[in-house]
Amino acid sequence: MGMDFSTLRTLISRYCVGEENWVDSRTIYIGHKEPPPGTEAFIQQRFPDNRILSSKYTFWNFVPKNMFEQFRRVANFYFLIIFLVQLIIDTPTSPITSGLPLFFVITVTSIKQGYEDWLRHKADNSVNQCPVHVVQHGKVVRKQSRKLRVGDVVFMKENETFPCDLILLSTSRDDGTCFVTTASLDGESSHKTLYAVQDTKAYNTEEEVDSIQATIECEQPQPDLYKFVGRINIYMDNEPVARPLGAENLLLRGATLKNTEYIYAVAIYTGMETKMALNYQSKTQKRSAVEKSMNAYLVVYLCILISKALINTLLKYVWQADSNRDEPWYNNRTDTERQRHIVVRAFTDFLAFMVLFNYIIPVSMYVTVEMQKFLGSYFIMWDDDMFDEELGERAVVNTSDLNEELGQVEYVFTDKTGTLTENNMEFIECCVDGHIYVADAICNGQVMPGATSMDMIDSSPGPGAREHEELFFRALCLCHTVQVKEEETVDGIKHGIHQGKSTSFYISSSPDEVALVEGMKRLGFTYLRLKDGHMEILNREDEIERFELLEVLTFDSVRRRMSVIVRSSTGELFLFCKGADSSIFPRVISGKVEEVRARVEHNAVEGLRTLCVAYRPLSPEQYTEVCHMLNGAKLALHDRDKRLAEAYDAIEKDLILLGATAVEDRLQEKAADTIESLHKAGMKVWVLTGDKMETAAATCYASKLFHRNTQILELTTKRTEEQSLHDVLFDLSRTVLRQHGGMARDSFSGLSGDCTDFGLIIDGATLSAVMRPAQEDSNSGNYKEIFLEICRNCSAVLCCRMAPLQKAQIVKLIKASEEHPITLAIGDGANDVSMILEAHVGIGIMGKEGRQAVRNSDYAIPKFKHLKKMLLVHGHYYYIRISELVQYFFYKNVCFIFPQFLYQFFCGFSQQPLFDTAYLTLYNISFTSLPILLYSLIEQHINVDILKKDPSLYRDIAKNSLLRWPIFIYWTLLGVYDAIVMFFGAYFLFDNTTFTSNGQLMTTNTQMMFGNWTFGTLVFTVLVFTVTFKLALDTHYWTWINHFVIWGSLVFFVVFSLLWGGIIWPFLNYQRMYYVFMQMLSSGPAWLSIILLITASLLPDVLKKVICRALWPTTTERIQSADKLYEGHLSEFTPLASLHAPSKAGGHRRGSGNQGNPRRSEPFRKKTMFTRWQKQPDYSTFTPLLRFADGHSKHAYNGGAGPETSV
Repeated sequence: MGMDFSTLRTLISRYCVGEENWVDSRTIYIGHKEPPPGTEAFIQQRFPDNRILSSKYTFWNFVPKNMFEQFRRVANFYFLIIFLVQLIIDTPTSPITSGLPLFFVITVTSIKQGYEDWLRHKADNSVNQCPVHVVQHGKVVRKQSRKLRVGDVVFMKENETFPCDLILLSTSRDDGTCFVTTASLDGESSHKTLYAVQDTKAYNTEEEVDSIQATIECEQPQPDLYKFVGRINIYMDNEPVARPLGAENLLLRGATLKNTEYIYAVAIYTGMETKMALNYQSKTQKRSAVEKSMNAYLVVYLCILISKALINTLLKYVWQADSNRDEPWYNNRTDTERQRHIVVRAFTDFLAFMVLFNYIIPVSMYVTVEMQKFLGSYFIMWDDDMFDEELGERAVVNTSDLNEELGQVEYVFTDKTGTLTENNMEFIECCVDGHIYVADAICNGQVMPGATSMDMIDSSPGPGAREHEELFFRALCLCHTVQVKEEETVDGIKHGIHQGKSTSFYISSSPDEVALVEGMKRLGFTYLRLKDGHMEILNREDEIERFELLEVLTFDSVRRRMSVIVRSSTGELFLFCKGADSSIFPRVISGKVEEVRARVEHNAVEGLRTLCVAYRPLSPEQYTEVCHMLNGAKLALHDRDKRLAEAYDAIEKDLILLGATAVEDRLQEKAADTIESLHKAGMKVWVLTGDKMETAAATCYASKLFHRNTQILELTTKRTEEQSLHDVLFDLSRTVLRQHGGMARDSFSGLSGDCTDFGLIIDGATLSAVMRPAQEDSNSGNYKEIFLEICRNCSAVLCCRMAPLQKAQIVKLIKASEEHPITLAIGDGANDVSMILEAHVGIGIMGKEGRQAVRNSDYAIPKFKHLKKMLLVHGHYYYIRISELVQYFFYKNVCFIFPQFLYQFFCGFSQQPLFDTAYLTLYNISFTSLPILLYSLIEQHINVDILKKDPSLYRDIAKNSLLRWPIFIYWTLLGVYDAIVMFFGAYFLFDNTTFTSNGQLMTTNTQMMFGNWTFGTLVFTVLVFTVTFKLALDTHYWTWINHFVIWGSLVFFVVFSLLWGGIIWPFLNYQRMYYVFMQMLSSGPAWLSIILLITASLLPDVLKKVICRALWPTTTERIQSADKLYEGHLSEFTPLASLHAPSKAGGHRRGSGNQGNPRRSEPFRKKTMFTRWQKQPDYSTFTPLLRFADGHSKHAYNGGAGPETSV
C-alpha cells in the first residue's frame, strides 16, 4: 500500500503544542498506552465524547431560547409592546384584551415546540445509551456508546453498527478483511471490503490486541466519506514501524459489519466529529412561505395602524385649538394635566390611539393558525391511503408548521436507493449471439410444464453456438468480485453443499453482480467459492470446474468495465470482460455485434440495466507481457491510477463479443406513476444519489424521470478530463439555449411536443469543481450561474456519486437562486439527513436503512408513492385553507376597526370606543373564530379523487398565488368598503333624531332611544353577520359541523348580547349596555337596516364572483361547476383535461405532447372516453364524445390541439 505522505508530513510538521486548540492533525494512542520511553513525547490531546445531539433545546435554555424565537415574530413582539403600553398609561381598553391572547399564543406554541424537542431528546438518548464492547486490560467490558473515547479499542460482532469512526486492527478472517454495508451513509446496500492494518491483523484475542503499542497520526475530522489520510506507528522492540492508512482501513459510524464474525478496531473520531455527524446540517427553524406573507401583511397593517394613530392625534390637536373644545365646562382638566408638556401629552394620546386601533393586528390569527396547523396535521396521520400494511406504519408529522408548504413545492430532490427503488436486483434475461435466454420460461403468464431450469425463448442454437453459450455462462460465473456465505440455519448445523447443489448465498459490493451470478445459477452454472486462488463453478452436468484466478482488473466509473484473467484446468488462459455497452463495443473485433446491440437498446428503453460480456484468449507470451505491465503500474508511487488505467486500456482490447445481460432494479410500487404526476403538477424532480452513474441512469429511465426522447447532457469527470470544465459548461449552455431560442423556460411551463426534452447527469467530483469559490485570477466566478441556467432548462437532473453534504449544497444552491423556489427533499438513510434539513420541506421514508432520516424529517411516509397524495391532495388543501384563513382574518379585522376610526371624527377624537369592551374582547375570540377555524380544517374546494386524477390543478396554487399582493389589496379594500357601508349606513338611517325630555336622543319616526352604545351595537351586529355570511359564501364543502358552527356562532352572539345587556348586569354593576340590545331589536327600522346593510356589504363580492366565473373561469372553477352538475361524481368521468382552459399552441404539458408516439415501454394506450366543453360557457351541456359523426370529435380523436384529450 504505497502512498505519498509528503502532504501529511507537512501537516504534522506544522503541529505546535499549546499554540492553538485546532491543529492540522491528531495523534491517537491506541488503548491509551504511552509510547516506549525515548521515542516521542506523550501529549494526550482532548477529544469530544461519543454523544450525538440532534435536539435544539436543553432544560436550562428552553425558556430564554424559545421566548427569543417566538418574539422574533412581528405580531408577538408588537402585542408585547401594546400590552406594556396598556400597563403603563391610561388607555381606553383593559390590558387583559391584548395580554390574555398573547399569553395563550406563547404558551400553546412553546408547549408544542417543547414536546417536539423532547421526542428528539428521547431518540438521541436511545442512540447514546446503546451498549458497546470495549477492550480494557485484556478483557472485553460493556459501556454506553456515549462514554466511548478516542483511542478505545472496540470489539464488534457481525450485524452490529459501528458507534464511531474506527481504524480496523484485526478481523476473524485470516486475510484481515471484513465486509461492511454503508446503506445509511451513502445509500449503497452492497457489501464493501475493508482491510486491517497488515502488522496487527494477526492479533485475534483480547490479550493480544491489548498488547499492541502503537500511535496513529491522522488528519482532523472532515466530512468527505471517501477520503482519509493517516499513518500508524507500531512499536516493535522500541523501534516504530510506520504504515500508511487510507479510506480502505476506516470503518465509518453508521456502517454495519457483515459476513465477518468479529473485528477489533480503534476509535479515532467520536460523537459530533464523526464523518456521519459532520455531514449533518444544523437544525434551523423552517418558516413557510405563507408565514413570510403573513409577516409582510402584518408590516403593512402596522403602517396603517401607525398612520391612523398619527392622523387622529394630529386632528385631535387641530380640534382642540379652540379653547371651548379643548376644555369644556363639564370636563375640566386637573393641574397636573395642565402642567404636562404638549409633546408628552401628544405622545400619550398617540399611544392611546394605538391601543384603541390595535385590533387591526389580529393576534388571534396566530392562535388560530397554530391550532389549524396542529389539528390539521392529524388528517395526514389518520389518512388510511397513507397506511402501509407491509410495514404496519402510518405517515408521521414531526413538524406541523409546514403543512401549507406541501402545496407550494417546485423542486423535489429524491434519493434513489431505497426511496425510488426497493434495492432488490433481479436477473431478467441474457442474450447470447442474438439468442435470448430467461430463467424459467413463461408462456401466457404460466411457467411451462416440464421446463428445466433453463429454457430459451428464441430458436435453439446449433452445436457450434452451444460452446459459445457455455463460454458466456462461465464468463459471468468468473468475472465478478462476489463473496460466498454458507447458510448457517436449522438447529445451528452448518449447511454447505446440499444434494450436489449449493445452498450458500452471495454478497458483493455491487448488487448487479449478485443478480447475475444468481441468474447463472438458475440457468445451470453455479459459482461455488474462491478457494486458494481458484474459482470453482458447478456446471450443468453437476461437475465442478476449477479456474485459477490470476488477475482482477477492477471496475471503475471512467472505464465502466471490469475484467478477470483466469487459467482453466486444461491450461488455457482467458481474459473475460464485462461492462457497459459503450465501453465494450468499441473494443470488440468479432461476434454478432448488431444482434446484441439491438437487444441491448431494446432493454435499455425498458429501463433495464444492461451489461455486455466479451472474452479474449491469451497466449502464455501475451500473459507474461500483461503481468509485466500490471506490476509496473501497481508499484508506481506517482500517478498510479493513471498508469493502471493505461495498462488496463492496453490489455482490454481485441475482444470477441459473447452477449449481453439485463437486470432490473425493482422500482418501488407506483414510483414511476408518482414521478409522472409530480411532473404534471409542474414540479421538477432531481435524483441525488451516492450510487454509480450507470445504475442511477437506468433507474431514472425506469421511473420515467428520463424518457426515450430525452436528450441526455453529461457533466461528469469523464467529460471534464477530455475538455476543461469551462468549455464543457459553455457547450452545454449553448446546446440548451439554442434549443430554447435563447430564452430560459419558465419552471412551470410545459414541454411542447416538438421541443427537445433535456436531462442532465452530473457527478460529485464535477459538482465540487462547479461549486468551488471563484479565484481572483480566474474566470470561474460565474460557473454556478451557468450551471443553474442549464439546470433550469432541463426537465430532470440526475446527480450521482454525491457525498451527503453535496446533496445539501445542491438543495441550497437551488434555494438561493433568483426565483427562490420552494424545495422538498425525500430520502430514507442517514446520508439524506443533510438535504432533508436543508430543504424547505424534508420527508423521511421508513425504509430499511435505519430511522435517522425519519427522525430528522418534517414528515415521514412509509413509501415513495405516498408522496403523491401528500402533495397533490393534503398540500393543496392545506394551502387553500390557510390562505383563506389569513386573508379572511385581515378582512374581518379591517371591518371591525375601520368604523372605530371613522367614529373618532364624530366624538371629538376623544378616544371613545365605538364598541363595548365585551364586544372588543370577544369579537376575535368567540364570535368569529370558530367558523374560520373549522373552515381551515375541513374545507375541500375540489373533490379528493379529482385532485389525484388531475395533478395539473396543483399549478393553480403555485408560487403562493393565493397570497399575492393584488388579492391581499382586494380583501383589504373589501373590508374598508364593508366598514364604510356599516358605519355610514347606520349613521344616515338614524340621522333624523330629536331630544327626549330626559336628554336622550330619540328617533322621531320610531320613538327609539338612540345613544352611542345603541349605535355601536347596531354597527357591531351588522359586522358579525356580514363577516360570517362572507365565510359561508366562500365555503364549498358543507357538512353538519359547518352548519352547526356557522349558524351556532351567530346564535351565540345574539344570546350573549341579550344576556349581557339584560340579565347579568345587576351582578356586574355594569350599566352602559343595560337593555341596549333589546331596545335596538324592538325597533322595526333597526331590523330593516340590519338586513339592508348586510346585503349592501356582501353584494360587490357576490357580483365579482358571478361575473368572473361566467367570463373568466379558472380551471378550478370549471371543475367545481362540473362537479355540482354531476352531483359529486365528476371524478368517475375522464379525462378532466377537457375542463382545462384551452392551452396556447406549443403549450402542452409534459406527458401529453407525445401522445402520437407512445414509448416502447408502453406498447398501447387505452382509449376509453372523450369529454369536452362546448364553446359557449354553458355548463349544463357537458356532452360525451362517443359519437364520431361530429367533425370536432373526429379531430379530437386524432389528437388535435383542442381542449379534448384522450385517455
